[in-house]
Amino acid sequence: MRSCAPASTAGSSPAREPASPGLRAQFPALAETDAVYLDSASTTQKPLPVIHAVRGYHESRTANAGRGSYPWASRLTAEIEDVRARMARFVGAESDEIVFTGGATAGLNAVTLAWGLTNLGDGDEILYSPRDHASNVYPWLHLRQLLSGFGRTVRLVPYRVNAMGEADIDDIAAKITPRTRLITVGHLHHVFGALTTLEELRGHIDPRIALCFDCSQSGGHLPVDVAELHADFAVFAAHKMFGAPGTGVLYCRRQRHGELSPFLPGGNSAVTVDDSGLRAGAMPRLLEGGTHNIAGILALGAALRVLNEFGMDAVAAHNRALTIALIAGLRRVRGLEFTPGPAYAPCETGYGIVSFTLAGISATDLGFVLSEFGFLVRAGAHCVPDGEPDADSVRVSTHIYNTFDEIDRFTECVATIAEEVG
Repeated sequence: MRSCAPASTAGSSPAREPASPGLRAQFPALAETDAVYLDSASTTQKPLPVIHAVRGYHESRTANAGRGSYPWASRLTAEIEDVRARMARFVGAESDEIVFTGGATAGLNAVTLAWGLTNLGDGDEILYSPRDHASNVYPWLHLRQLLSGFGRTVRLVPYRVNAMGEADIDDIAAKITPRTRLITVGHLHHVFGALTTLEELRGHIDPRIALCFDCSQSGGHLPVDVAELHADFAVFAAHKMFGAPGTGVLYCRRQRHGELSPFLPGGNSAVTVDDSGLRAGAMPRLLEGGTHNIAGILALGAALRVLNEFGMDAVAAHNRALTIALIAGLRRVRGLEFTPGPAYAPCETGYGIVSFTLAGISATDLGFVLSEFGFLVRAGAHCVPDGEPDADSVRVSTHIYNTFDEIDRFTECVATIAEEVG
């Protein structure tokens, strides 16, 4: 197989080049390799302030937060609450609506256990997309199974996805019934790169229906305002927004707090005990039993500072421009087929995620070949539940540190591979 075009022969217009050397220098992993990282939907590269935050916690004045009155512990307690307040501002929430979790998956499971177990009755319904990330499918299946053990039958009602990769609003509207209790959606689809806000349904559905958004891909990639989404629940993955793995955020709208029960009771959780058992206390500690991932939360705080310095509007605009350039370059490749997403939109749009297949070669093999040429992409099923269409593709995902030159080189490489396998 012929080699793909090297950087020196795949130039792009300087006017399209927004990533300054100083910006890329903040991400040391990018300075240590010639590879082109195009897998930010899986996890983002880590800037120096995040790396320093993790190292600093373990190297200097390590203590447990919320446990001691000595200065090391009380300082960490204050720092965690500061990160909570800044995360709240970042997504348009209040501090008591922000719960720290072990990740977005843990956050979605918290919704099922802290809200679903106690609020769903026999015959109630949840609307969901089987083509969402498994973390926004399997917890609801698990909840249905748990409730069946208590004699309650909960229906999971699937809705369609349209050609642009968005949740089909007309299909959702048609499937809402008086028994619908929750609608869950991927805010930015992890394979299709399409945005779903449910804004077309506002004012047309019963306000008692809870809205849950998986913001794993949108958080840190574009501006997110949970109030504008009218979200009751929303989850975020810190490692996809420059933070460390093992840390996430669950947003719980204040109006839903009275419906929540502790799902992880233990040390530090806000519960009281009386003759009837456990009684729920105040949020957010109600859902934060056990020791926090202190290093991870401090890293999230550092990540928020970096994102705010870049500006989320600028990050979103950069990803949109890269997406448009990527789609334009791949359209010229014979045998390439896009999955649902911005490639089928009536106007130029995009949020940093594009997926496709190439005739003559499997997605897994194509991903391997691309890695041999230095392009790091995700290939395979992308955590889509088994049996769903479009579960095998190559996904390209960008962030602020990617350049137009990298996109040009990537599309030329795919074109070269297409000629070889065609």
